Amino acid sequence: MFFAVEIVAGFWTNSLALLSDAGHMLTDVIGLGMALAAISLATRFERRAGAGAARSSHTFGLYRLEILAAFVNALLLLAVGVWVVVEAVRRFADPPEVMGPEMLVVAVVGLVANLVAFGLLREGAQESLNVEGAYLEVLADTVGSVGVIVAAVLLEAFGWTWVDPLIALAIGCWILPRTFRLGRNAVRILLQAAPNTIDLDALGHDLVSIPTVVDVHDLHAWTLTSDMEAASAHLVVTDDADHHAVLDQARDLLSMRYGIHHGTFQVEPESHAGCHDIAW
Repeated sequence: MFFAVEIVAGFWTNSLALLSDAGHMLTDVIGLGMALAAISLATRFERRAGAGAARSSHTFGLYRLEILAAFVNALLLLAVGVWVVVEAVRRFADPPEVMGPEMLVVAVVGLVANLVAFGLLREGAQESLNVEGAYLEVLADTVGSVGVIVAAVLLEAFGWTWVDPLIALAIGCWILPRTFRLGRNAVRILLQAAPNTIDLDALGHDLVSIPTVVDVHDLHAWTLTSDMEAASAHLVVTDDADHHAVLDQARDLLSMRYGIHHGTFQVEPESHAGCHDIAW
């Protein structure tokens, strides 16, 4: 509702700072909707995939929807940020007349709305990349609202027409680096890169250090969604090894030292042949 108020007020007062704040708020509306939909679908699918449920082709569930939502949020933020920067540069050359008092009233109400959303999302942003995307959008809007208030006060007090595009430019430049970070993290997960917190070489060395394990190959580690890492590996053991003991030690190693609670291991006797014939 406040996005509708702010977009109308932005055109009415001819304030780019208000319009930039409204643009960020639009990404909030879309981003929060996608975040909620992704979490709801993932949770609903998780319940259906329980005992007795029909087998689904989505063997990893729908958790990746959260990462897709975070990636789309980053794209939306990028588009809004670039538009604001370009429009701000254009307005420096030809600053239009801006209505300061009306702009100030709308900005103050917007700040209140953003602070409420900011407080609601702050805790969840530490646990979910999807929620972090929505949180960053609201954080950008909160900073944007403060900037609009400052611009309105300076505009009314000194008549500086250039302060409106300047504040808008600052908002755009402030949010773009955070947008790149969010998008980079989402892309890493979508491309199944190993988590930043895991050293694959160290993990392989630790697995080989397990008694009776002589080699490790086809080692993979990836993130399914926020705080849900997984790993798989082939463990080559001596012919007389206790496979149960090797599996238990490998599982405990992943869980306690690397925080990975979903590990899949294929234990192969040293005399076994054929794995290296796999094409990839």
